[in-house]
Amino acid sequence: MTTNRPRVFVTRLIASEAINRLREEDVVLDLWDDDLPPPPETLRMRASDADALICLLTDRIDESLLDAAPGVRVISNMAAGTDNVDLATATARGIPVGNTPGVLTESTADFTLALLLAAGRRVIEADRYVRDEQWKTWGPRVLLGKDLYGATLGIIGFGAIGQAVAKRARGFDANILYTRRSDAPPPEGLRSAKRVSLPDLLERSDFVSIHVPLTTATRHMLGERQFASMQEGSILVNTARGAVIDQPTLASALAADPPRPAFAALDVTQVEPIPTDDPLLRLPNLVLAPHIASAGETTRRAMANLAVDNLLAGLRGERMPNCANPKVYA
Repeated sequence: MTTNRPRVFVTRLIASEAINRLREEDVVLDLWDDDLPPPPETLRMRASDADALICLLTDRIDESLLDAAPGVRVISNMAAGTDNVDLATATARGIPVGNTPGVLTESTADFTLALLLAAGRRVIEADRYVRDEQWKTWGPRVLLGKDLYGATLGIIGFGAIGQAVAKRARGFDANILYTRRSDAPPPEGLRSAKRVSLPDLLERSDFVSIHVPLTTATRHMLGERQFASMQEGSILVNTARGAVIDQPTLASALAADPPRPAFAALDVTQVEPIPTDDPLLRLPNLVLAPHIASAGETTRRAMANLAVDNLLAGLRGERMPNCANPKVYA
């Protein structure tokens, strides 16, 4: 028995509210319900007869996958970025690709601030210090850290998330420097923030936070020369994409004497999960998180629902609420 109902493959368990919405629609739902992403061959097989995909940043949607799934006419990526999707191929084939920016801005900014404070005040080291029974008494030189209050925070990438981080940092009376391709003035409330070049930002900042998408231009934009130019005692935080940083070079920089940066906090790594033999894992002056900057309950529900909104609009032939390749509508 055949059906004209569109087939939708969802590559992971997302918020139940969003899944229930799909179940109420006139679609054939195929749900991958494992905690791990589908292996490439499984993804290829399950997508082969699909009309639409809801995928995650762990799913590589490239030309070979689309060749194996010629019926796919809608791709909805539950992520702000789309570096896991071959946008050029999708666009050439007239396939709209949805993404979920905006709804994760505040959650990501919150977590960025948490990492800035955790690295600056050495929170993870302090926890280990207590658990390892090294805490013998209060000491005036024990685990000295760097205050965010009154410091200079350099923000690489001044889009929505970068600006949200800046707004939070203003509550600490931090001085804000930023880089941005656009020369548009900062928004109301952030007029004291100063746009500078990347070398200037790295040389002047006590804290540096990365908020750029992963593109050809931003891949490994921070490497040996950039780390060497940072202040002694500076803090580096990355909640964007791991490959923006030359990771082996960062490991060497953190292990140097003196280290530059002095401390780092990474929510993202070049390979995820980070390999167990990666030298970063042996460094005490590093905080690591498993790519959870947007992992607020409300935020993840909003991301899932926006992914469904994008998918359903695409299936109806309507413009997606958030489309990463709007040229398909030209």
